[in-house]
Amino acid sequence: MYESNQIYSDSRSLEITNTFFRKVYLWMTAGLGATALAAFFMLSSPAAMQLIFGNRMLFYGLIIAELGLVFAMSAAINRISASTATLMFLGYSLLNGVTFAAIFLVYTNSSIVSAFLVTAGTFAAMSMYGYATKRDLTGFGSFLFMGLIGLIIASVVNIFLHSEMIYWVTSYLGVFIFVGLTAYDTQQIKQIGQNGFASEQDRHKAAILGALRLYLDFINLFLMLLRIIGDRR
Repeated sequence: MYESNQIYSDSRSLEITNTFFRKVYLWMTAGLGATALAAFFMLSSPAAMQLIFGNRMLFYGLIIAELGLVFAMSAAINRISASTATLMFLGYSLLNGVTFAAIFLVYTNSSIVSAFLVTAGTFAAMSMYGYATKRDLTGFGSFLFMGLIGLIIASVVNIFLHSEMIYWVTSYLGVFIFVGLTAYDTQQIKQIGQNGFASEQDRHKAAILGALRLYLDFINLFLMLLRIIGDRR
C-alpha cells in the first residue's frame, strides 16, 4: 500500500512539474514570437528604421530600457502581480525585437536563418539534458556565471579597443557559456517546479521568470552563433 501511494505521489509530482515546464516554454515561445513580430514591423517600416537607427541616443535609450526591464522584473517579481510580470516580459521582448532589426541590416537572411536553426537545435538538446540529468549542475552554473561576467567586461572593453582577437574569443566563449547556462537554468527551473507553489499567481510568476531566463539564453546563444557563422552583407 505504501509503495502504491509513493508511486502515485511521484507520478503526480512529475505531472505537476511537466505542466509547469510546458507553461515556461509556452511563454518563452511567446516572447520569441513578440521579438520576431517587432523586428518584422521595423523592417517593413523605413520611417521606423530611420527613427530608431538614425538617432543614436534613442537607440541606446531603448537598450537601457531593455536592461532596466530585466533587472526590475527580476528584483520585484515577489512584489508585482502576475499580469504585471507578463506585461513586463512581453514589453521587453518587443523592445528587443525593435533593436534586433539592426542585425537584418548587417547579416544576410540565409545566415540569420541558419544561425536560428542551429541555435534552436542546440538549445533544445541542452535544455532536454538539463531537464533529464541527475547530475547537480549548481557548481557548473557558478563557473558559468563568472565566465559571463568576464564575457561582459571583455565585450565592453572591446568597444574601445576594436580587437579582432577579443571579438572571436568572446564569440566562442559566449557559445560555451550560453550552451551551459541553458542546461543549468533548465535544471534550476525544474527544481522550482518540483518545490510547488503557494498559489496560481506564484506559479504564473515563476513561469514568466523561467521563460525570461531561457529566452535570454536562447537570444544570446543565437547572437554568438551569428557572429561566428553569419555572413555580412
